[in-house]
Amino acid sequence: MQPYELTVAEAAEAIRIRRVSPVELVDSVLDRIEQVQPRLGAYVSVTADRARSSARRAAEDIAAGSATGPLHGIPAGLKDLIDVAGTATSASSRVREGHRAPADSTVAARLSAAGAVFVGKTHTHEFAYGLTTPQTANAWDRGRVAGGSSGGSAVAVAARAATFALGTDTGGSIRVPAALNGVVGLKPTYGLVPRHGVTSLSWSLDHVGPITRTVEDAALVLACLVGHDPRDPASVAPPPADYRPGPGTDLTGLRVGVPGNYYFDHVHPDVEAAVRGAIARLEALGARLVDVEIPMTRYLRAIQWGLMVPEASAYHERTLRAVPDLYSADVRVLLEAGELMTAGDYLRAQRARTLVRQAWLAMTDTAAVDVIAAPTVPMTAVDAGQTAVTWGDGTVEAVSDAYVRLSAPANITGVPSLTVPVGLDPQGLPIGMQLMGRPFGEASVLRVGHAYERTGTARDLAPPDTPWGVSGVTPARR
Repeated sequence: MQPYELTVAEAAEAIRIRRVSPVELVDSVLDRIEQVQPRLGAYVSVTADRARSSARRAAEDIAAGSATGPLHGIPAGLKDLIDVAGTATSASSRVREGHRAPADSTVAARLSAAGAVFVGKTHTHEFAYGLTTPQTANAWDRGRVAGGSSGGSAVAVAARAATFALGTDTGGSIRVPAALNGVVGLKPTYGLVPRHGVTSLSWSLDHVGPITRTVEDAALVLACLVGHDPRDPASVAPPPADYRPGPGTDLTGLRVGVPGNYYFDHVHPDVEAAVRGAIARLEALGARLVDVEIPMTRYLRAIQWGLMVPEASAYHERTLRAVPDLYSADVRVLLEAGELMTAGDYLRAQRARTLVRQAWLAMTDTAAVDVIAAPTVPMTAVDAGQTAVTWGDGTVEAVSDAYVRLSAPANITGVPSLTVPVGLDPQGLPIGMQLMGRPFGEASVLRVGHAYERTGTARDLAPPDTPWGVSGVTPARR
């Protein structure tokens, strides 16, 4: 096994027992990036010299007995919205050409304090305003979309070109690409992870969270990110929590809500079968399944767009007027459309969001469920350039609308949501299950995801062009 193949937990243990040094691990990941970057395009920039220097310092700290925890010496990719002092934050846009961050974002500073080593910035759909990340190819099939907007982060982790990565999630931008690339993605509770120094798409919907290969890894990274920061007005002081799931798989006493509406509407049969099979496995582990009815579903899409579009346009107001031609066509159209929305429309969306959040929390209280299990996305990765999907009843839906439809409710309500891989479709493409919890209920969703993962159904899934990849899978297009 090469060092770049290790998970965060495995790499931390290998470093602890001196089987692998941070220098060897970082060099291995940088070599892997060089190998896969021409085919996948996960990275905007690779900071190899900086990473090697940080790895040497990490090794010196360990030799001196001053390691800071399980992320010490672990290579990480950061979505190109996250400031690291002295490096570019381009948001994958020509608008930001020549930009250099004056200081670290809160999350970058906290990862640095934990000893993590930044290897580069990963591609985002321009300014995170899209669900495909066209610069990046899917790790399983180069002819298919990576998902977005954190597509570069998800592909880097899936391709073993980062031991973990950070993404942002406004309507599903961590969970969608994680699901489409067969990795784990966590959108924490709104306000749990500070966003200071992270380029905004929509301030009332934005979240920052980890993309990893395992649920345990997501818990390890999350623990280093949480904590109040007054520079983010939405930041909260979280209740004490131990995020790391235990070694067992017993879910006795835990109640899992299974939606009877919305989440299984207009979902591909392969996705529905895989997710329902995963839910049945949770029941076999001792969880009690409870039918739930998702409230106010007719308003969810309108609320998502009613909040996101005007907030994004407000953020970009000056540059949209100054350099409109530097934006890609799809993003520019959305930004210009947002300027046509009235203050009344925006306020109605905010009021409606409050009602939906109240109804959602009442639903979970009434049903007394700990988590809700559902598909992460309604279909696997579509062909690059595909713009619409047609469902069995003849309904035609834009690809971007389809991908955001099942993930956006967790942004509107602010509840934590974890996606875990639950298998492959007949074309060999990954399928994800979404676990949504109560506010600040990360420990519960991580426990459930970890228990499922330990059944061995999907933990070791990897793109088929890798030595450790699954067998019997249709080869990815080259």
